[in-house]
Amino acid sequence: MLAHMVTGNQSMSGRTCVVTGANGGIGKEISCGLATRGARVVMVARDALRGEAARAEVVDRSGNDRIELLVCDLASQRQVRELASKVLEKCEQLDVLVNNAGLTLGDHLLTEDGIETTFAVNHLAPFLLTNLLLDRLQESAPARVVTVASDAHRGNVIDFEDVSATGGYSSWRAYGASKLANILFTSELSRHLEGTGVTATCLHPGVVQTGFGRQGPLFIRLWFGLAGSFLLTPEKGADTAVWLAASPEVEGQSGGYYAKRRLSQPSQAARDPESAARLWQLSLELTGLKTG
Repeated sequence: MLAHMVTGNQSMSGRTCVVTGANGGIGKEISCGLATRGARVVMVARDALRGEAARAEVVDRSGNDRIELLVCDLASQRQVRELASKVLEKCEQLDVLVNNAGLTLGDHLLTEDGIETTFAVNHLAPFLLTNLLLDRLQESAPARVVTVASDAHRGNVIDFEDVSATGGYSSWRAYGASKLANILFTSELSRHLEGTGVTATCLHPGVVQTGFGRQGPLFIRLWFGLAGSFLLTPEKGADTAVWLAASPEVEGQSGGYYAKRRLSQPSQAARDPESAARLWQLSLELTGLKTG
C-alpha cells in the first residue's frame, strides 16, 4: 500500500493525471501513488486485459474509483494520435503527464512507421504524445510533464544519421540511446515551455524488479533473473516519479534529471543543447509534426 507515503501537502485531489505503461511495474505503482493522493488517473496500457486488471488493482489499493483505462500500442504513431484525441476528449483539464512506458528488445524490429521499435516507443511516442497534449497542459497550468529516463544513458550517444540502427543493432546501445533521448527531450521541452506554467522533468527510477527486459536479449534476461533479490521493488522505483508529479518541493522547477528525489547531473552528452535541439527537429520530422 502507498497510503503511508501520502502527506496533506501532496494531495492531488481535483487533478487529472495520465500515466503511460501503466499495466504493471513502475507505471502501475505511479498510478497507484497518484490515485492514493486523490488524483483522477488515466492509465494507458498496450494490452486491454492486463490494463483492466491493473486498473482494478489500483482502485482497490487506493480506494479511489476515479481511475480510467485507455489502450494504446505506443509503437504506432497512428495509435498515439488516437490516444491523444481520446485524452483531449475525456480530460478538460490535464495537470500531469507521466511518460513511463519503455522497452528493450533483443531483435532489431521496425514499427509500422519504419522506425526502430526501441527508439519509437521510448522516445518518439512520448515526444509525440506530449506535443499533442501541450495545449491542454498549458490551459491547465500549473502542470507537469514527467518522463522516466535511466542512468543507462551514460556512455551512450545518439546516431542522428541512423536512429533506426540499420547499420548494426545492439539492444543495449539502442536502449541507452533512447534514454539519452528522454533527457535531451526534457531539456529542450523545458526550454520551449518557459513562461507557460508547465514544467518538464525526468528521472532515473533505479534498477527495479519488474517485467522490464523480458523481451530483451538473453544477457539482460539472465541479469535481471540473477540480480532479482537486490533490485528495487516497483513501489520504490516509482517514488521519485510520484514525487516529481505531486510534490510542492519541485513546483516551478524544470529541465532537471532526478534520482532518489535529488537533482542529478546526467552525462555530458545529455547536457549538450545542440544535440537537444537537433533531436527535437529530427523528432518533429519523424512524427510529421509541424517544424519551426
